[in-house]
Amino acid sequence: MRYYAVAAVVFFLDQLTKKIIDANVPLKETISVIGDFFLITHVLNDGAAFSMLPGARTLFIVITIFVVIGIIWYTERNRRTGRPLLLTAFGLVLGGALGNFVDRVLYGHVIDFLQFNFGSYTFPIFNVADVGITTGVALILLDAVLDIRREQRKAHSASEGDGEGHSHDFASGQKADEPAR
Repeated sequence: MRYYAVAAVVFFLDQLTKKIIDANVPLKETISVIGDFFLITHVLNDGAAFSMLPGARTLFIVITIFVVIGIIWYTERNRRTGRPLLLTAFGLVLGGALGNFVDRVLYGHVIDFLQFNFGSYTFPIFNVADVGITTGVALILLDAVLDIRREQRKAHSASEGDGEGHSHDFASGQKADEPAR
């Protein structure tokens, strides 16, 4: 259940921050938080994360339904696998996806408000749901890299042999009859 708690926290923070921005910052208004680097800018986004593919509301709703079903199915099937990083990542993605999903269904858009400028470059304005999704995807990729390394270490330790492809039974000190795999 802790993975769903992660999703609930992301969803709650996303909805709360959007309501605060909507109630307190006029549309298209900008408030400086850290000079010109970090601004709160109230915008409406009818596209995907970071304002990609504007106007594709129905597509995003359908995709989100499949993503949510897939994440819940995977989480239920793998709750006890010992891969908490991956399941936490899916919790982050689930919370973010649901946060933006609710807004798209109810209002036809999401509220974005986190703006970062790097010199003359302005990163696309985003929200807490987008942070959850992006962080979750980054952790999914990290888990995949760690899994590859675990498999490589396992394969390496299983193949420690005599140079002829034979492994050793370290308990008895004898060569195994079959080549290492």
